[in-house]
Amino acid sequence: MRSDLRALCERRPEILANAGHGIEKEGLRVSPDGYLSSRAHPAQLGSALTHPNITTDFSEAQLELITGVQPSAVACLNELDQVQRFVYSQLGDELIWPTSMPCMLGEDDSIPLGQYGSSNIAQAKTLYRSGLGVRYGRLMQTISGIHYNFSLPDAFWDALAEATGLGDPIARRDQRTTAYFDLIRNFRRHAWLLLYLFGASPAICRTFIGERSHSLATLDNGTLYLPQGTSLRMGPLGYQSDAQAALHVSYNSLADYAATIVRALTQAHPPYREAGVKKDGEFQQLNDSIIQIENEFYGAIRPKQPTQPGERPLLALKRRGVAYVEVRCLDLNPFEPLGMSLSDALFIDTFLVTCLLKESPADDRTESERNATNQRDVVTRGRAPGLTLMDDTGPVALSAWAERILDDCAQTASLLDAAYGGEGHSAAVRAQRAKVWDPEQTPSAQVLRALEDQQVPFFRFAMNAAKAFAASAAEKPLSSADMAYFTELATRSLSDQASLEAAEQLPFELFLRDYLALSEEALA
Repeated sequence: MRSDLRALCERRPEILANAGHGIEKEGLRVSPDGYLSSRAHPAQLGSALTHPNITTDFSEAQLELITGVQPSAVACLNELDQVQRFVYSQLGDELIWPTSMPCMLGEDDSIPLGQYGSSNIAQAKTLYRSGLGVRYGRLMQTISGIHYNFSLPDAFWDALAEATGLGDPIARRDQRTTAYFDLIRNFRRHAWLLLYLFGASPAICRTFIGERSHSLATLDNGTLYLPQGTSLRMGPLGYQSDAQAALHVSYNSLADYAATIVRALTQAHPPYREAGVKKDGEFQQLNDSIIQIENEFYGAIRPKQPTQPGERPLLALKRRGVAYVEVRCLDLNPFEPLGMSLSDALFIDTFLVTCLLKESPADDRTESERNATNQRDVVTRGRAPGLTLMDDTGPVALSAWAERILDDCAQTASLLDAAYGGEGHSAAVRAQRAKVWDPEQTPSAQVLRALEDQQVPFFRFAMNAAKAFAASAAEKPLSSADMAYFTELATRSLSDQASLEAAEQLPFELFLRDYLALSEEALA
């Protein structure tokens, strides 16, 4: 580990407390028979455009539940639980699909795009989703996950700046950004471990494949699977882009990262150009670039900075540096009502801080390719006995490399336990180590075992879980005060959307031109 950072945290473990935590949990709304809902986003949930906690992702039927920034994993999961219980109370006979791989789906064009109203920004959001459908197919976009946002507290950055003698605000901002990119590089080297430990999508409903070619095995008439796979969501059937795969994204600095994103935003991709920005005179994608906007860039982790009204994410990063990281490689755990457990969250905290505290050499194209190969191998056969991956020295057994990472995590967990009190982080590391010793304890293995034990196809397994979670939520209704709070929040969001729509609007094409324009500041 980096001796300077570790020594600082050992002297003052309290500077690790009150880190920022946030969760974005996706989940499909489904009808009582398990098909994707054809209903509009429920009005009683508020506006998908302006509600701070409840929106939609790609599809009108794909809920996204968002927490605020909380000072602990416990508080974050508690807020998510509150939001989700309110949503359940408003869904009537519909259910929330509990797995990352989707429910029963119809034809690709039957999947409804998210709708956000008549304002220009609302139309742009729907058009962006139309473009995703043009580029990747709508089917792929129904895959759901849970995104985990994390930031070190101000006390940590203040202590680091003091220890290194930095007083200038710009220098302190740059120090924070450099440290987050150190974290990101290490995360990318070791992200395969999270796919092994938390991958929960080794099987899918046969309807997801349809007539497409695949290399999956048949488990039963309704289920396809990879016997030793972990996360089909993170493999070739999931969030993958051939256009983006050709990019080498360097995370050595904000400048290097931004340069790649600018290239992706400004360089046309021939197949997207051939498809056309417009079809029959109507917009079908925002543009023909490799990525339409920054959010289209797929990655296991992203550097993030909250945007101000009208500000592009890339410009926010360049102006104010990295404020937090967004972990995007986590499957929904179908055995957990919230998609993840507190132990899972505490381990992810520990893993991220470990990535920050370790030495983090510069990356290059060779390492990026090695990272991608390791990810592919763990996705497709992560539980295979004796599986070998590649680190910077050559072949290494997955189990041996995992033990080394977990040894580092155990040291970090002691620091976090000292900061927060108790031994929750250390217990979380022990729980993950048990999965390395016994792959049958991984969620991916548990899913396959449940299919076998229950003698049901994937679809029925997921439906049973969806019904059980809905019933559990009904047994624990919100208090009258909490119910009133969320009802008022929904009402206010609808009013906010109406105000946006009542304001004077530019013609959409002019708005879109300005919306997509990258300023000289962003391009610099």
